[in-house]
Amino acid sequence: MSFVARRLAAFSTAIILFAATGSSAFAQKKYDTGATDTEIKIGNIMPYSGPLSAYGVIGMTEAAYFRKINAEGGINGRKINFISYDDSFSPPKTVEQARKLVESDEVLFIFQSLGTVTNAAIQKYMNTRKVPQLFVSTGAARWNDPQNFPWTMGWQPNFQNEARIYAKYILKEKPDARIAVLYQNDDFGKDYLKGLKDGLGDKAASVIVAEEAYDVTEPTIDSHIVKMKTVHVDVFVDATSPKFAAQAIKKAAEIGWKPLHILSGVSVSVGVVMRPAGIEAAQGAISSAYIKDPTDPQWKNDRGMKAWNEFLDKYYRDANRADGAVVYAYTVAQTLEYVLRACGDDLTRENVMKQAANMRDLELGGLLPGIKINTSATDFAPISQVQMMRFKGETWERFGEIIDADVGG
Repeated sequence: MSFVARRLAAFSTAIILFAATGSSAFAQKKYDTGATDTEIKIGNIMPYSGPLSAYGVIGMTEAAYFRKINAEGGINGRKINFISYDDSFSPPKTVEQARKLVESDEVLFIFQSLGTVTNAAIQKYMNTRKVPQLFVSTGAARWNDPQNFPWTMGWQPNFQNEARIYAKYILKEKPDARIAVLYQNDDFGKDYLKGLKDGLGDKAASVIVAEEAYDVTEPTIDSHIVKMKTVHVDVFVDATSPKFAAQAIKKAAEIGWKPLHILSGVSVSVGVVMRPAGIEAAQGAISSAYIKDPTDPQWKNDRGMKAWNEFLDKYYRDANRADGAVVYAYTVAQTLEYVLRACGDDLTRENVMKQAANMRDLELGGLLPGIKINTSATDFAPISQVQMMRFKGETWERFGEIIDADVGG
């Protein structure tokens, strides 16, 4: 073989080797819009203003958690670029912000946007665009529908299932109860009402003697509380968001109405609901939980809550540590971190959903002991377990066993 032939043969071999190694390296990294070697761009929509602005702390906590991740080197070497917009809890504004995030900011996905009616307004758009609408901050039943909406996934327990648990509790503890229901006039409240009626079964029509709906634009729900007292009920199912739950507790105490008060699990924060309403007025309220109450002294030396407090000390010092929403947001952000680390170098939207739908017995520091996160390709409900609790003294006392909300006990 001549010198030139040998050089050509060696060069050809080098090309083949480079192509093999190069294609292998290329295969290890896959990106969709919003992800690069150095960045993962995540969108978020929160009601930082408007009637549900108390929930804005969720977005602020998540932003702080991503600052923590970035300070510690990012996820697989990539920094999180968290872009969060205000929608004032207005569906048209939610649509506008979602389009901005997807089409202008070009995020990889939208994470933890808050509200049932607001997320419903963008669900079809997100699925048509095949952009993940991941871990939405609402417990509506519609988020667990992978067959029809494979790009949408919830996180917290289902509202309907939670209400079914309360129905079973009422049937056991007060079988002859007369029930009044106050619910938010949207999918959130209607899910609770449906779950309650499903759980009560044939008795629903006779035991529910009052149904009152309110709109989030109402400044106060006092008139609804006064009206429900007049029908002489002994159980009050309160499917409201935090601001209105505090009003309900306070007004009921003011007018001397003392039914068994069952609160929605989204409105159990001691710092945001119980204390503003009045600790004494809140005594005996019933609800359920899946995350740890930061005001409960039993978690003082808990490893998970110690880590939460250390995180706040360093990245979110202004946080209200009595607000359960701060623990909630921290725990959801940890769930996302787990999913993104599992994605490795395949940061495609399809793989994000694949990994989110492949969590097995994930335990996180903010969840109650025994509560585990599980998902599959046919089950987009990460958390389906809760534990009943009663407000006593200055905190919630849990009782009974961990209940699988999917079956309502």
